[in-house]
Parts: sequence; C-alpha cells; structure tokens
Amino acid sequence: MIMEDVKSANELSPYRHFTSQEWGKLRADTPLPLSAEELEELKGYGERVSLDEVSEIYLPLSRLLNLYVAATQELYRVTNGFIGQKFAKVPYIIGVAGSVAVGKSTTARILRTMLARWPNHPKVDLITTDGFLYPNKVLEERGLMQKKGFPESFDIMRLIRFLADVKAGKHKVAAPVYSHFSYDIISGEETIVDQPDILIVEGLNVLQPWRSAEVEEHQPFVSDFFDFSIYLDADESAIRGWYIDRFLSLRRTSFADPKAYFHRYSKLTDEEAVATADSIWTSINLLNLNKNIVPTRQRADLILRKGPDHRIRDVALRKL
Repeated sequence: MIMEDVKSANELSPYRHFTSQEWGKLRADTPLPLSAEELEELKGYGERVSLDEVSEIYLPLSRLLNLYVAATQELYRVTNGFIGQKFAKVPYIIGVAGSVAVGKSTTARILRTMLARWPNHPKVDLITTDGFLYPNKVLEERGLMQKKGFPESFDIMRLIRFLADVKAGKHKVAAPVYSHFSYDIISGEETIVDQPDILIVEGLNVLQPWRSAEVEEHQPFVSDFFDFSIYLDADESAIRGWYIDRFLSLRRTSFADPKAYFHRYSKLTDEEAVATADSIWTSINLLNLNKNIVPTRQRADLILRKGPDHRIRDVALRKL
C-alpha cells in the first residue's frame, strides 16, 4: 500500500525526479568543454564544485538547454513565417533563483560558459538582478535598508522594461551595475546587452509573482520573460552554515579593505563574526527566504537540490 501511494504521488507530481547519478547518464557522449583552471575562476566564495559534478550535473543540463534553445529558435522561425514577418532574433532567457549563499552566481557563470561553447548559440550574456536594487539613498529614504534583497527593494518596473526590450530583440539594452564592495549601485556604470542568443538572469526573487504598489493596472511578472527557470535548493541549516562561512571569508578578504562598506566587520573576533553573521542571516536573509523565495520554488522548470557538502544530490525537471 505504501509503495502504491509513493507511485501515485510521483505520477501526480509536476516534476520528474532524478538522483545525481541518474541525471548524469543523460549527458550521453557530450564532451566536457571546461577545464579545471576555468572552473576555479568561475567559483564563488565557499563553492566546492568539482569537474566531476560539472560533468554529472551541468553537462546534461547544458545539453538539454541546447535542445530547448534550438527548438525555440525553430518555433520563432516557423511562427514568423506563418504571420508573414521577417524572422527576428529573440534571445532565449534563463532565470536562476534561490537563497543568498546557495550558489546561484556560480551556477549562472558555469552555465554561461558551457552554453557559449555550443555552436548554435555562441553569444551568451549574464546579468544579476542586484543591479536593479534601488540605490542606498532611495532605500534609506523609504526605510528599506534592513530589507535589502526583499522584493520591495528592487526597481521591478525597470527590470521588466529591461527584459521586455531584450525579448523584443532591441540592440544595446542597458542594465545598471551593483557593487558588493561598496554595497550600492555604481552611478553612471552600465552593462550593455546586445542581442545575445541566450541571456541568463540571476537573482533572489526572479520567480516571484510580485506586483508594484505603484502600478494599479495588470503588469507582467519578471518570470513571464523566461523561457526556462532554475531554482537552487538546500536545507535552511546548510544555507545558514554556508552564509556564515562566506561572511568569515569576506571578513578576511574584501572586508579588510578600509574602503569596503563592511570594513567595520573586519575588526570582529571569530566569535563576534559568527554571532554577527548569524544575526544578519536570521533577521534578514532567513526571513526573505521563507517569505519570498521558497514559495517560488515550485514555479521553476528545474530544481537543483544540494546536500550539506554543497554538492547537487537531486534534480527535479518539470514535465512538459
């Protein structure tokens, strides 16, 4: 009876579930287009991604996305032929979501590098939604500095306009740039996205169906512009540990620079640093995770779940 219930639950789930070993077999004979040296450059703080994991997890994923991109490009071509319009280059947009410290940036960078090495979509761009945070001055005026990273701290309408322009195939679409060193938007600096084959958008809340309080009429969600979305998942306790480890690492590196926004934390003892990191995690990041991020997990096309060692253990792919 228990086995029947499990089978029934799997049949009703919108996802097909794979262990990392099962998923790894789907890479077929696809060669690994990444060296150990390149992987080191792509890793974020505290990430322990190995070439074996890249081969097992990211290689099958890049193969699947390559097939999806090719199919979507053909669909655009056929649709334009049907309506009698010239085929316009429409970027394939991939969203990457998940908690602070779960490894979104590393995943996005690895995917960008691997996807760019497939012959039919060599131009792959990457932006983070950090650039669409309101400047600190605005956050301070609105009393939102302690909610930085929450949906209300982002200029969602600007992000939506950016994605709409990219999806429309416009040339040289500008995105603002954020500095983790200064903890603020860099005034006057922009990232230009110019008709890529693929655009990867990485951010905390990119899957959230959130509407601006400034707009009464219906508006699109950020995820409406995605062709495929990925959610990085892990237990809260594991993410907390990774966050604290990263904080301690930054305390010894970038925080040590007197010009760094968080330079004051470089003077803390190990015990004080752990307590401070844990307090920030609990009062801000954990609250954001439970309220705004985890509820979007089931909206993703693919869920990559990590174990305590930071290695991806399970893969859930949404059924078509």
